[in-house]
Amino acid sequence: MSALVAEFTGELERLTRLATNCVDADGEGLAAVELAIRTAMMQLGCSLLERLLAVDPGHHGPRIVCGAGHAAQFVGYRVKIVDTVLGSVQLRRAWYHCAECGHGCSPRDDGLGVAGMSLSPGLRAMIARAATAVPFAKARELLADLAGVELTTKRVERAAEADGAAAEQAARAETAAILARRVVPLPPSPMPDKLYVAIDGTGVPMIPTETAGRTGKADDGRARTRETKLACVFTQTRLDDDGRPMRDDDSASHVATFDPAPEFGRLMAAEARRRGANHIRQLIVLGDGAPWIWNLANTWFPEATQIVDLYHAREHVHDIANLLAPTLGEDHQGWLAERLDELDNGDIETLVANCYAPLPPNGKAHFLDKTLPYFKTNAHRMRYNVYRELGMFVGSGTVEAGCKAIIGQRLKLSGMRWSIPGATSILTLRCHDASGRNDQIWQRPHNQITAA
Repeated sequence: MSALVAEFTGELERLTRLATNCVDADGEGLAAVELAIRTAMMQLGCSLLERLLAVDPGHHGPRIVCGAGHAAQFVGYRVKIVDTVLGSVQLRRAWYHCAECGHGCSPRDDGLGVAGMSLSPGLRAMIARAATAVPFAKARELLADLAGVELTTKRVERAAEADGAAAEQAARAETAAILARRVVPLPPSPMPDKLYVAIDGTGVPMIPTETAGRTGKADDGRARTRETKLACVFTQTRLDDDGRPMRDDDSASHVATFDPAPEFGRLMAAEARRRGANHIRQLIVLGDGAPWIWNLANTWFPEATQIVDLYHAREHVHDIANLLAPTLGEDHQGWLAERLDELDNGDIETLVANCYAPLPPNGKAHFLDKTLPYFKTNAHRMRYNVYRELGMFVGSGTVEAGCKAIIGQRLKLSGMRWSIPGATSILTLRCHDASGRNDQIWQRPHNQITAA
């Protein structure tokens, strides 16, 4: 080890002399020197890492227990190339073979987190962060420019999607454990006053095989997208100076899936419980009025206050006003303003009655029969005057912003077409990133497979 330290110190002195000779008083050539020093330091670090790894080849005697419980025999030492954040290193490790299973394994690979793969955990985490933020080709460029790591675009894609799939499996396991009460999350501290679960959905463009046989909104009736459902869970403790609710800083967490509503409900419920739904005084579910949202709310949180997003409700009032425009004539804007006031005051029964009022006695109201049930069904979820008095949010802007920022800005860019597994992997990574849970993904290398 002392020899390595001496070599490292000597290299630093050489690089210092290089920098002194190459950079003039005006700083010309500084960028080239910076790059040269980084390259040299990475090469030195790579050499140091390789020597450190060689200290322990992972020999655990003539026999070890394989992953299936059998005895695996030591057969010799094998070399494996592993790409790291410092560059490629040669890993010489003991290799064992299990006659019962018919495959080999290396305890050293398992211990280092490189079993079955050739990327180090540190580099995989770096790849995942880059590919979470930008498309794979751009992520490859960023890794090369900012970290000096050269990889192919396909390798970036495969690594990120594999780690996203592992994170998604871990999230499912966490969901099952929480709902089965094998894991009981501790209550948050300090305890917020309100916990919101805002729910929405948006379409993601898919490859043809993922939409085969599904109907859609295109002119030919075929689907081009698959819906992903997103839940944003956040807390509220205080009001601003004007008495309006304020979301607690850094309190939003997100979960999403392409699975049907029942499975999404499990994911959403587990996240809400993880965030303290069983302890917080007031639980609130926000949605746009879609029946599947309220079915989930009734199933998992029947005690919660249910609120239809006010801005979606206002859009429906505008739609009704447009339908009645020929009848209303010059009174159109005044009539619309009165209905919006009734909506804001939570007087849904009066609003519905006044929607029929402009029609002549024998007028056909069939075109309203498809719109007004939205208000009749959700009237108890539209008491906005009461919600405001109680200091509650009445809009689902947080989850709508999530649909745009978490899903749209990465999965819905021009020309993109996804498979369900690939989109799910990146979506899971983006939800973890937006929720501030990246450190929890990489605390334990759960994305590392065992040799078995």
